[in-house]
Amino acid sequence: MSVKYSAGFYKTGELVYISHLDLMKLFRRAIRRAGWPFSLTKGFTPRVRISIPQALKLGRESEREQMSFWLSEERDPGELEKSLNRQLPEGVGVFEIKKAQI
Repeated sequence: MSVKYSAGFYKTGELVYISHLDLMKLFRRAIRRAGWPFSLTKGFTPRVRISIPQALKLGRESEREQMSFWLSEERDPGELEKSLNRQLPEGVGVFEIKKAQI
């Protein structure tokens, strides 16, 4: 069983020059480093299961982007937010995490 969470994040400063795929890698690595019980994608090359539906253009700042991620067990959204922000570099951060209604 996987639990879906949605998160709001921002991308500012020097990190506006990070591509969409690299941003997804950044979040995947941060989730691994935070030690969360993440869910993996199915297939030949399993990855941490996240989704960022809207790709930002390179060089654009944003203060309100959305992403989703799945964990294998339920966790407190406030604690998830704190632990993820500790793993992210300056210029990228999460301002809200909540359990998604499926």
